[in-house]
Amino acid sequence: MTASSDRLWGVASGLGAGAMWGLVFLAPKFAPEASPLLLTAGRYLAYGLIAVVLIAPRWRRLAPLIEAGTWRALVWLSLAGNLVYFAFVVVAVHLAGVAASALIVGMVPVVVALWGLKDGGGPPASRTAPPIVLAAVAVGLIGWRALSHGHGVSGGPTGIQTLIGLGCALGALISWTVYAVGNSRWMARLTQVSPHDWSLLTGVVTGGLALLLAVPAALTTQGWTGGAWLKLAGVCLGVALFASIIGNALWNQASRRLPLTMLGQMIVFETVFAFVYGYIWEGRGPAVIEILAILMMIVSVIWCVRAHGPAPIAEEPLH
Repeated sequence: MTASSDRLWGVASGLGAGAMWGLVFLAPKFAPEASPLLLTAGRYLAYGLIAVVLIAPRWRRLAPLIEAGTWRALVWLSLAGNLVYFAFVVVAVHLAGVAASALIVGMVPVVVALWGLKDGGGPPASRTAPPIVLAAVAVGLIGWRALSHGHGVSGGPTGIQTLIGLGCALGALISWTVYAVGNSRWMARLTQVSPHDWSLLTGVVTGGLALLLAVPAALTTQGWTGGAWLKLAGVCLGVALFASIIGNALWNQASRRLPLTMLGQMIVFETVFAFVYGYIWEGRGPAVIEILAILMMIVSVIWCVRAHGPAPIAEEPLH
């Protein structure tokens, strides 16, 4: 497979992962009565159970490939990219609404891409900086619009609630950036483990960690009816299957095929799909400034892809 087609598949995988991950932001809307702790525990217990079932037939082949250091990496990657990140997202959505959602996801591609500039082998900053700056401007527009028109908890958020929500957004940004960079580097090391198997291994570890949250999470369900439990189970299974199993597998494909400066831009798709799903949920179309910001994000991705192509060769002057 040529480098260009390899990157094309990487971009397609990044787009697919964004479409799956965008669903995460609807989870608190589908189950508003569930606490952040309960949603986090439920989603990742479901992820872990599905991962165990899917990985069992291949366990004998995979087990010798996973050393002690790899298991330790899986633990901190599971915490940073799944449990801690999602808990921050749920709290931010509850307390700061659309504003936090935009700020959480929107700055991740910028931070990851800037981090990736330190890695060798990529194009020079003069080629990657412009699309990164364009993505940052788009994020600023979306964040400004969301802050001026968004809402948090019912009755309107207080200043402290909004501040806590934005703090959680910042925490999610840091957590997912650490995961994206670390996961990309571990995927580069473990070429003998497929992206899908790496996603399942992450799921097994995440599910084990989620067991530690199950008891305190269950304490937040006093007075729940059977219908509430059934709805929670449906939300957790749906998010686990689409966002965690399918979305993570697609992201791992992108992580293996794309450099960090390019990989960071792929996270823009999660923002775009999150807004599209939000418009459908709210029964409205995007505002003009939102359309402009989304178009800028898409252009930034295309620009970044082109920046990672071969540099133009200057023609020699004729004598």
